[in-house]
Amino acid sequence: MLVLMEIWESIRDFVGTGGQVLYVVAIALFLMWVLMIERYWFLLAEYPKMKADIVAKWDARQDTTSWYAHRIRDAWISEASEKLEARMLIIKTLVAMCPLIGLLGTVTGMISVFETMATQGTGNARLMASGISMATIPTMAGMVAALSGVFFSTRLEARAKIAKEKLVDSLPHH
Repeated sequence: MLVLMEIWESIRDFVGTGGQVLYVVAIALFLMWVLMIERYWFLLAEYPKMKADIVAKWDARQDTTSWYAHRIRDAWISEASEKLEARMLIIKTLVAMCPLIGLLGTVTGMISVFETMATQGTGNARLMASGISMATIPTMAGMVAALSGVFFSTRLEARAKIAKEKLVDSLPHH
């Protein structure tokens, strides 16, 4: 319990240094990771069952050569593809938003620096330094959040593409 309290204190200190925008970065990061974990779960646990069901239905068909059969095959592939690509646009949007949210923190931090300069002059370096921290830390946090999202969402997208190609290959059309 003491360790959790220390971690929470560290997080509060970090947010205090970087400003309230870090909460928005954290929310975007949390949502992005929840969606990516859900997509990985789908790929590893749900999709194989779905693929096996589609392949079994295709293999059970008498007619696999007619125009009608090919349209059914295309529809099944399309449905599977749609489920594989579900929520990927939201994930990519969140990845792209993280640096922009960090930039918002930069702007608010610089406004704080300028306010300090306007009211206290340039002589108070300590107050200016806190504003500069508020300007740089959110940018860094947004970039780190985006980098983790870029790497894993790209891998996720590649895995979905490969899964779709394997499905297409396992439904031969004559």
